[in-house]
Amino acid sequence: MSRIGKNPVAVPAGVTVDVKDSVITVKGKLGELTQEFSDVTVKVEDNQVVVERSSDFKDHRAKHGLYRSLVHNMIEGVSNGWSKQLELVGVGYRASNQGQKLDLALGFSHNIVLDIAPEVKVETVSEKGKNPIIKLSSHDKQLVGQVAAKIRGFRRPEPYKGKGVKFVGEQIRRKAGKSA
Repeated sequence: MSRIGKNPVAVPAGVTVDVKDSVITVKGKLGELTQEFSDVTVKVEDNQVVVERSSDFKDHRAKHGLYRSLVHNMIEGVSNGWSKQLELVGVGYRASNQGQKLDLALGFSHNIVLDIAPEVKVETVSEKGKNPIIKLSSHDKQLVGQVAAKIRGFRRPEPYKGKGVKFVGEQIRRKAGKSA
């Protein structure tokens, strides 16, 4: 049995979970999320969501833990939210935002202007003497991760000086440069 899949997901106060046909809908103070599922059954009983699989096929075993984790992330997102922070490391690297438009100066001949999805709140922090930081937050974990990966993909951290866009707290594997 899946170790992750057999654990029930606790539903906190203020969050409602509805299961209809093969779609689960989670509503909370931060928003609403829906997820389709197959090969498993989802039950809501006394403030817990239980995911059970119908058989022991390999595909069903794999989806058992997957859907339990997705439901847990949805419940966590609508109650507390998810956030990621990106740090711009490099001379002249800057970030600013006007509403949902993120303007990045990453050492190219032009600035990169990125339209952020309306579900994601974006905030930029620029302090003198410190690297600029981009803060992303939303109720949808997948969307926050996707937007963060897109921004990071514009200038990935390089291994020699560590310049680029990295997550706050991320350790970059460094290489030794040329030896004289």
